[in-house]
Parts: sequence; structure tokens; C-alpha cells
Amino acid sequence: MDNQALLIAGLMLLAILFLMAMFAKLFRKAGPHEAIIVYGFRGTRVVKGRGTVIFPMVESCRGLSLELMSFDVAPKQDLYTRQGVAVTVEAVAQIKVKSDPESILTAAEQFLTKPPEEREGLIRLVMEGHLRGIIGQLTVEEIVKQPEMVGERMRGTCADDMNKMGLEVISFTIKEVRDKNEYITNMGRPDISRIKRDADVATAEAERDTAIRRAVAARESAVAKAQADQERVLAETLSQSKQAEAQRDLEVKKALYLETVKKQQAQADKAYEIQGNIMQQQVRAEEVTIQQVQKEHEVKVQDAEIQRRERELNATVLKPVEAERQRIETLAEAEKQRLTLEAEGHAAAIRTQGEAEAEIIFKKGDAEARAMNVKAEAYQQFNQAAIVDKLITNMPEIVRALAAPLANVDKITIVSTGNGDTAGMSKITGDMTKMAAQIPALFETLSGMPLSDLFAKVRLIGANPPKQDGKPEGGPQS
Repeated sequence: MDNQALLIAGLMLLAILFLMAMFAKLFRKAGPHEAIIVYGFRGTRVVKGRGTVIFPMVESCRGLSLELMSFDVAPKQDLYTRQGVAVTVEAVAQIKVKSDPESILTAAEQFLTKPPEEREGLIRLVMEGHLRGIIGQLTVEEIVKQPEMVGERMRGTCADDMNKMGLEVISFTIKEVRDKNEYITNMGRPDISRIKRDADVATAEAERDTAIRRAVAARESAVAKAQADQERVLAETLSQSKQAEAQRDLEVKKALYLETVKKQQAQADKAYEIQGNIMQQQVRAEEVTIQQVQKEHEVKVQDAEIQRRERELNATVLKPVEAERQRIETLAEAEKQRLTLEAEGHAAAIRTQGEAEAEIIFKKGDAEARAMNVKAEAYQQFNQAAIVDKLITNMPEIVRALAAPLANVDKITIVSTGNGDTAGMSKITGDMTKMAAQIPALFETLSGMPLSDLFAKVRLIGANPPKQDGKPEGGPQS
């Protein structure tokens, strides 16, 4: 049972497939570029853009192309124009079957069984006949200059004949027009001459206008250039004037600035000089003050030394030299007056250098006067031995004073001439020996008597010592 069912199902499937294949073979479809002409027991009908079933044995069909047909229309014989000029015309025609069913049936009646070459030949003969008639009605100039008009007349003239064949003229275009007598070539020569003449005239006029415009432009350019040069000169003059004014103002400002700087510099220098003078005066005042203090200190030291000497003299010399007091007092008084006068003269000279220094010198003079008074009082007690003793005691100070200039010498350069003992270092030591040898003469000048007499008196004083009352035992008092 199962095998039979499968067999039956397979047979049914094959039957269905066979029926479908038969139906597909019977169904015909028409594309958008064609039309199917069906004819048979149901009559003639046009199928376009759809499908239909063609029953075999009772119906049949043929396809008709609706595509555009393009072919050349070029009659082999010459065509004569209205002027009698023989011309050769070549054109291109675009023709197709109309899309309505009546036109399709009409075209099918006339061209369905004919091949495309025969169909195009028939259409070309019709087109060439109409083209011959239209060319005979026109002149060469119209054909050459108005080819669109020829195409419009062709479409209008051929429309009736094409409709009778179920066709329509889509376009008709003349490709070329020729003649054997060069009529078309000569036809353009007058125009060429005229055009050439007009071109020459136009060229001359253009050149004239160009020259005029160039001259006008050159004149305007020259005028503009002159104006520009004038404006440039004016601008340069104004600029130079401005620059000169600016330079002048700058120089004036520089001069004023330099003057101000010089004034300020002079003021600063003057202030510096004044301040320096003030500082120098202050330094000098300080130096004077220091010197005054030093002098006062020296005066105090001298006062102390005088007081010490006074006590020493009172203890050791006053009593032994009491006999000499009167004579020494006279000498001391004279010395006092001399020193006082010298002190006053010295004080008067110093007073011009400053009141401070004058005061110091005055105090120094006063101190020296007081010291001299003390010395005078002491000298009143001095005898000849004391004077000699004083001179001898101060001899080292005198020698030191004579040698003091040599102490200030930093370096001695000796140039020896080779003259024995008077050259080189021996010269210096010899001079120093001579200076020391002059000291006895100095003492004789100061004491007023020869040095030998002084030492004799010293021996005399040693032989006759003073008594306790202060008078010597023998020998004249001097």
C-alpha cells in the first residue's frame, strides 16, 4: 500500500510538472520594445507590454519590433533646385512604428513578413521621393542656410504616407549638400568679401579707436603722472619740511637737555666742591681740636714736669744757688721778656691761620712763660756748675736734632767716583764726624766762654763745695 501511494504521488507530481511545462510553452510575453500580433480562431489582436496564452494548432503569433530605425537618405541621382542647380544631398532619417494598436496592425499588414533590409528599402524610396520634391521647391541658398526648414518640410510632407504605413518620422537631418559646379563655394565669396571688407573696416576702426584710446590714455596717464609727480614733490617737500622741523625740535630739545644736564652737573660739582670744602673744614677743625687737645695735654705734662723740677730744684739746687739768685733773676727776667715777646709775636702770626690754633699757641706760650718763670726762679739758684751741667746734659738732644734729617731718608744711593777716602760711605761718616765736631763751638757760642774755661770752673766748684746755707766757701761769684 505504501509503495502504491508513493507511486501515485510521484505520477501526480510528474503530471503537474508536465502541465506546467505545457502551460509555460503556451504562454508568450511581449517586452516594452516589441508587439506580438496574435491571430487564429479568436481573431487578430495586438499584445504589447504583457503576456497571453497561445493555443496550439488554433492560434499563431509573430513579433513586430517597435524600436527606432535609423538609415541614410542619399539619392544617387542629382537633385535639382528651383534655380536648376544640380545638388547632391545626404540626410539621416529616424523612423519607428507608432505605439497605438491601429498603427501596429497597419505596419504588421505591410511589413510583418518582410525582412528589415527590404522594409528599410521601401521606406528610403518614399523618403527620397519626398526629398526630391522638396529640393525642387527651394533654392540652394535656402537649402544650405536653412537645413532645419528642409527637415520640417520633410516631416510634414512624409507624415501622411508614413501614417498610411503605421510609421512616424521622428527626425530628418541633412548631413551634407554638394554640387559639381562649385555653386555653393562661389555662393559664399560675396559674403566672404563683404565680411572681409567689413572685417578690414572694423579692424581699421578698431585700430583707430585703439590709437585714439591709447592717445587719450597716454594723455591721461601723462596728466596723472604729472599730477602724481607734483603731489610727490609736494609730499616730499612737506616731508622734508616736517623732517627739518622735527630735526630742529630735536636739536633744540638736545640743547635744552644738554644745558639742563650741564647745569645739574655744575650744580652737582659745585655742591660736591662745597661739601668737600665743608668736609675739609670739618677735618681741619677736628685736626685743630686734636692738636689743641694734644697741646693742652702737653701743657699739662709740662706743668707736671715743671712742678716736679720745682720740687727737685727746691730739694737739690735752690739752697746751694741762693747766692746766685739775684744775677740769675735778672737774666731770667730778660729771658722772660724775650720769650714773652716771641710768644706774642708768634701768637699774632698764628692768629691769622685760625682762632683755634692761636688759642692753642697762646696757651702754649703762656705755659712756656710759666715754665720759664719757674726756670728763671730755678736759674736764680743756678751757679756756673749747674749751667755747665745743663748744657752737657742736653748735648745728646742737640746731636739727635742734628742727625734727625738723616732718619727721614728711606734709601741712600751712593755713586762712587773712586777718589780715595772722600768717596762712598766714608764721605757720609766723615760728614757726620764733622757735624759732631761743631758741637763744642756751639756750646762756646751759647755759653759765651771757651769750653776749657767751663770745665775749669767745674773743677773749681768741685774743689769748693757749697755750704749748707747755700753759699760757696770760696771763689768769686759770677
